[in-house]
Amino acid sequence: MASLKEILTRRPISATIRSTVPAGGARPAPPVGPALGQYRLNLMAFCKDFNARTQKYKPDTPMAVTITAFKDNTFEFTVKSPSVTWYLKKAAGIESGSGRSGHVVVATLTPKHIYEIAKVKQSDPYCQYMSLESICKSIIGTANSMGIKVQDELD
Repeated sequence: MASLKEILTRRPISATIRSTVPAGGARPAPPVGPALGQYRLNLMAFCKDFNARTQKYKPDTPMAVTITAFKDNTFEFTVKSPSVTWYLKKAAGIESGSGRSGHVVVATLTPKHIYEIAKVKQSDPYCQYMSLESICKSIIGTANSMGIKVQDELD
């Protein structure tokens, strides 16, 4: 339960904006500019902060960002690591998944690839309390739905 101090210091929220922005590539141009501009947020402050937070990733890596805009024209944002599908496509070296995922296999990956992706995804806020094994199982399920086969240890 929230304390009285937390309740009194809460700021009213005007909007929550979800977007995918390339790492290190936030500019006041579309899609970032119009999305933030309609809530009268400081575009340059967002671009500078976002680019500083995502400088450790390769340029043009798609980053999911959630921006909380407050009524007093301030904002907070959280950056998530790239999606599992993006990592799987990069690891497999393919442009897109299979159109017939149960029938056509477009690539194969080793359990080591899955483990490495799971280690990166474990740092995400919504995965930090999940076990590495459950994250790996989820990634394997995503790979199967994309038509990517994960090799067994014995192969």
